[in-house]
Amino acid sequence: MIRTKLSLRRPLAVLGAAFIGLTGAVAVAAPASAHHTTITATAACDQLSGERVITWKVENSEGDKAATLKTVTADPKTPVNVVTEGADSVALEGVVIPQSGSVEAVQRVPGDTATAKLTVYALWMKNGQDRTNEGSIDLSKDAPCSPAPKCVDASKATYSHTFDGPKGTATVKLEGDLPLCGEEKQSFTLVSYFAPRPQFATPQYVYGTPDSDWIGGTRTEIDLKVEIPDCHTQVDLIWGGTDEVIDPLVEGGERYGDKKLGSKGTPGNRSTGPQGWYNGGDKSCTTPAATFASSCDGTVTVSLSNDGKISKYPVEFEVRGENGWSKKVTVEPGKADNGIVVPAADAGKVEVLVDGKVIENGTYAWARPEDCPLPTVTTEADCKTFTLVVTNPKGGLPVKAEFTYGKQNETRTVAPGESEKVTFKAGKEEAATVALPELELEMQAIYTPEGDCGGGAGGEEPGLPVTGAAAGGIAAGAAALLALGAVLFVMARRRRVRFTA
Repeated sequence: MIRTKLSLRRPLAVLGAAFIGLTGAVAVAAPASAHHTTITATAACDQLSGERVITWKVENSEGDKAATLKTVTADPKTPVNVVTEGADSVALEGVVIPQSGSVEAVQRVPGDTATAKLTVYALWMKNGQDRTNEGSIDLSKDAPCSPAPKCVDASKATYSHTFDGPKGTATVKLEGDLPLCGEEKQSFTLVSYFAPRPQFATPQYVYGTPDSDWIGGTRTEIDLKVEIPDCHTQVDLIWGGTDEVIDPLVEGGERYGDKKLGSKGTPGNRSTGPQGWYNGGDKSCTTPAATFASSCDGTVTVSLSNDGKISKYPVEFEVRGENGWSKKVTVEPGKADNGIVVPAADAGKVEVLVDGKVIENGTYAWARPEDCPLPTVTTEADCKTFTLVVTNPKGGLPVKAEFTYGKQNETRTVAPGESEKVTFKAGKEEAATVALPELELEMQAIYTPEGDCGGGAGGEEPGLPVTGAAAGGIAAGAAALLALGAVLFVMARRRRVRFTA
């Protein structure tokens, strides 16, 4: 909000001392022995009227006789009056000067008068002596007398100002006791910018609304305030209204120059105070952000954005993978790039950097998505062998499989879309274990050979009892197993997926 201070000046206060003395010379001619008057003069300038005010002093040379001023002639021809405190003024002509006395009279003449002359004819009645004397004053070397100004022309006015760039505040005040003349006004504007660096740099874009106000008439002081962006900024206090605001400030473009208050040149130097410009701010005027998504094939897709409230400049992102993989991407303000894919080999640790520093929430590690299909295990069994097959679905990662049957162990790596088969010699163990350590999975497969091996599992002698199950149940179960081909009992321990920001 603009707060305008109203100051009701008294423009004529300066005229309290209405007269500025101007010296003048007097020429007097009179015989030393004769009766005579001596005439001297001083002059001053009446700044109210612009007239010169001459004070004539007429002295009586005689110590024992009064002198009567019979005739007084002035050049210029304006009244010459004796001014007595507490009484009306009277004309000098006709005044009686006591013995050895004097009288002072005031004459007003035009302000550009170069010389003035006073001629006095005096009569000494006691002895009938008379005398005409003349005095003069030279004003040609003095500056003309002009009325004191009642206002100041806007083209000549001077000001003072305060300025606080980090807070976005300023004041401007008209100097002196006189207001601007007539309807004249002088505007001043405070403006803040987004800036790419805390030092002067371009391009810059106006932030918010510039604050502008004017001085004129009874308004002799104004307050200005603007909002400051929460990032690198420039703030300028300039001479003129909002039509003087430059937006944007670009390389090689227009500049404020000496329009900034406090500059060395005009018009900025017509206001005294601190330099009316500021560069600072400790944050970038961008809003770089990154999100991550793991894929079943081990890759990480990185989405980059530069569309926050203070995003005014392009951002160059660098995406780094764990094993030296790197890619740089520039995102324009208000835009995003959702297609940065980090290879599986580098996705163990992903970082997003701007200006060499990891951005907020810019670190991530691949984690297996919940919806990725799991490898499957199938079996084939006869009286002599027990075969286990691990199939890894397409679109995933290679998976390590550890096969255990009794004391027999095998390890295989199963590529996506492929299968790995391990065949063990049949023994008396009833189940084999298939572990997928990278997926934290472990599965048991029951040995169920096809047909009648005549002696039980592993070629043992037939006819041995099967502990814990009725023969009918075994037969039914065997039929079901033959129909399905295999029965798997799966015990899975699935790790929790953690997204690291």
